[in-house]
Amino acid sequence: MKSRPSKTMRGQWFPLQRTLAAKLVAVALCFVLASCGNPSPPAGMWEGLYQADDVIILARLAIEADGTARVSAPNAFHDFASMSGAEREQFRAALKAQLDQSWPSVPPTKFEFDGKTFRKEGGVAPQLEWDSAAMEMTMIVYAGTHPTIRIKLAPAQF
Repeated sequence: MKSRPSKTMRGQWFPLQRTLAAKLVAVALCFVLASCGNPSPPAGMWEGLYQADDVIILARLAIEADGTARVSAPNAFHDFASMSGAEREQFRAALKAQLDQSWPSVPPTKFEFDGKTFRKEGGVAPQLEWDSAAMEMTMIVYAGTHPTIRIKLAPAQF
């Protein structure tokens, strides 16, 4: 004949089990909810340069702790392939001067950030990509009839 725990024992054991199970469920639910939160965008400043035979783009990005960003990417379309290195350098210097002069007036923009991709509020096309493992920022430029241009940005101070 199997012995059954007394009612007193069952009465003490089962509420303890229920309490422990409820606490485990609550902790698991907290982890699930925490993983669903909006990720914070990385704060910092970055710059990058893209050069091809027909375009030069100088890109600058600053993201504040609150997620607002200032973005500028002055560019020049020209037949750079037929130019000397010194002539191309003059174009780059002119773009840099233009960027430095206009940067204080670049307005802040709010982006939606999902932990990897930045999009304009309500937008679909990616504007920036953040690789948190590699700590790399990429700006995505849509330049008219050109294919999408991806510019790797490096941390900067400006």
